[in-house]
Amino acid sequence: MHPEVSVILPYFNAELTLQQAIDSILVQTFSDFELLLVNNNSTDKSTEIAGQTAENDSRIILLYEKTPGVANAMNCGLNNARGRFIARMDADDVAHPEKLQRQYNYLENNPSIDFVGSEVEYVPHIAENKGFRRFVNWANSFHTPEEIALKQFIEIPVINPTIFFRRKLFEKYGGCNDGNFPEDYEMQLRYLSHRAKMAKLPEKLLEWHDYSTRLTRTDERYSTEAFFQTKAFYFKQWSEQHNPFHPNVWIWGAGRKTRQRSAFLQEHELNIEGFIDIKETKPDALFYKDLPQPGQLFVVSMVTNTGAGEKIREFLKQRSYCEGKDFILMG
Repeated sequence: MHPEVSVILPYFNAELTLQQAIDSILVQTFSDFELLLVNNNSTDKSTEIAGQTAENDSRIILLYEKTPGVANAMNCGLNNARGRFIARMDADDVAHPEKLQRQYNYLENNPSIDFVGSEVEYVPHIAENKGFRRFVNWANSFHTPEEIALKQFIEIPVINPTIFFRRKLFEKYGGCNDGNFPEDYEMQLRYLSHRAKMAKLPEKLLEWHDYSTRLTRTDERYSTEAFFQTKAFYFKQWSEQHNPFHPNVWIWGAGRKTRQRSAFLQEHELNIEGFIDIKETKPDALFYKDLPQPGQLFVVSMVTNTGAGEKIREFLKQRSYCEGKDFILMG
C-alpha cells in the first residue's frame, strides 16, 4: 500500500535545525505519510541525524541528490514520491501538528482545488527584517483561489514550505525547474498558467524561521530582477487570456527602475503604450489623474515602494477599473 501523502524535505548542512523539522512531521496527527529526506551534499552532521532518526521510524526514506540546488533535491523527492498528495517541508522550519491533516481534509473536501498552502508564523533569528515581516503579513492576508490568481504577479502567492498539492500537478506540468530564477515561484506561476486552482488555509500551520543563511538572502536567483524576469514570462501568457488589449499595456510607474523592469515585458513581445506617474510634471508620462474611463487600456502597476500597490489598487477601483480585467499589480 502506498502512503496517501509524500512529505519532501531537502536538506543541506542543517545540523542545527534538521531534527526539530523532522520531529514536527513525525508527530503529525495525520499518520499515513512517507517522509523523504533528501540529502543535497551535506558535509556536517545532517546526514547522521537523518540516518539515526530513520532507524526508528519506517516512514522515513533517505535519498541523496548529488547535483547541487534545492530544485534538484525537490525533484529527487518528487521522482521517488509514492503518495497521492505531495507536501513540502524545509529543514529549518517547524510544522504545526495538524498541518497535514487539515490540508489533506481540505483537498479531499474540495475536489476543484489542486494546491493548498497555509498562513505562517514568522520567527526571526537575526535582527528582524521589516521587508520579510511585511511579506509574511501580505501572504497571510489572502486565501481564496480568486485572490491568489490576482496577486500572483506581486510576490510568490503561497509560502513554499506550506505547500500541499495533488500529485497530478507534478505529473502533468513537471516539478521544479532549475535556472537563474526562484524555482519555487516559477513552479507556482507555471501551475497557475495551466489554470490550477490554489487556496490557502487561514491558519498558521508552519513556523517559518528566518536565518541569515536563507536562500532568499544569499542566492542571486532570488533578486528582485530575477523575480521580475519570471513574472514577465508568465505574465505574457496571462495577458493573452485576460488582457482585452493584449499585447498592449500601460505601465504605472515612470522611474528608472520601473522602466528597466518593464523591458522584461518587451522581451516577451508585450507592447508598452506609455507610462503613468503621480507627478504631473513628467513630460513623457501620463499624469495618473488623467487616466481615461475604464475599457480603453490595460494598466500594469510595477511600483515596488512599500504600500504603493494598495494605493494604486484603491485609486483604480475608485475609477471603476476592475482588477484582472482593466489592471493587474506586478510588484
